[in-house]
Amino acid sequence: MLAIETDALSKDYLVGFWRPRPYRALHDLTLAVEHGDIFGFLGPNGAGKSTAIKLLMQLVFPTSGQARILGQPLGDLAVKRRIGFLPENPSFYDYLSAEELLTYFAGLFGIPAAERAARVASVLDRVGLGAERRSRLRSYSKGMVQRVGIAQALINEPDVVFFDEPMSGLDPIGRREIRQLMLDLRARGTTVFFSSHILSDAEALCSQVAIVAQGRLVATGKVSELLSEDQHGWEVVVDGLPATALPQVGARARACTLVHDGRHLLEFAPGDPAELVRLMTEAGGRIVSLHAQRETLEAFFVRRVAAAAVRGAAEP
Repeated sequence: MLAIETDALSKDYLVGFWRPRPYRALHDLTLAVEHGDIFGFLGPNGAGKSTAIKLLMQLVFPTSGQARILGQPLGDLAVKRRIGFLPENPSFYDYLSAEELLTYFAGLFGIPAAERAARVASVLDRVGLGAERRSRLRSYSKGMVQRVGIAQALINEPDVVFFDEPMSGLDPIGRREIRQLMLDLRARGTTVFFSSHILSDAEALCSQVAIVAQGRLVATGKVSELLSEDQHGWEVVVDGLPATALPQVGARARACTLVHDGRHLLEFAPGDPAELVRLMTEAGGRIVSLHAQRETLEAFFVRRVAAAAVRGAAEP
């Protein structure tokens, strides 16, 4: 049994005032998410990511297709108790504190009153809110509100959690903390489904991803399988290479850039780098780093989204 599955899920909206016409925001989305995975749902702004999550949360309803969470159709009450959700732009009661808000949500989930205080304190600790948890939410920054939103998604200790742009509004420290939180959730067996356009987070966290563009699924699968294993070349940083040796080494390089006094960045074609390393070290240079150049998730993403734009422009 899959944690999340969709089958040809589509959504049309009516646009226009005088003569409303259907606009398809999501086209035949078919996904399969395994239990315990961190699944990245990626795409540019307006690609249909939030629409898909709203369909799964039943905030809107599909024009066609179907979906299941934890093996049950959308709307199953028993399943709803086992999922958590962070919307893209969380908005809460301004005059409540974080503690009061989460205590309220804990009550909605039926958590016994004797357990609520401990549960609220634990989840606020996990998202990094300290003494400010007793202040009114109206005084919070965007990043602090985002942390509260993540906390409320976890208050019921869900088996599946949906995060819509979880890194929005967070500083670098906050992003690192939330990345670690997501890894901790996976270690506990929780399935994490999150949408994002921050590709470095997805590449670091996800076992599988799906990329949507213009409402269509353009790629899905394991990150390791999507990215090309073909080596594009070598990137070498060398320090102290004498000026007399630079022409000989540079002639073999595709590019040679001076990055600092006496330090050069060189790019070489694919092949065995041993001879080049020997040539540079015998000339008196010191190898600082040596990396194989392979396709990144960002490059793959840009290529697929660009191709989708070309196809979209060609359609009538």
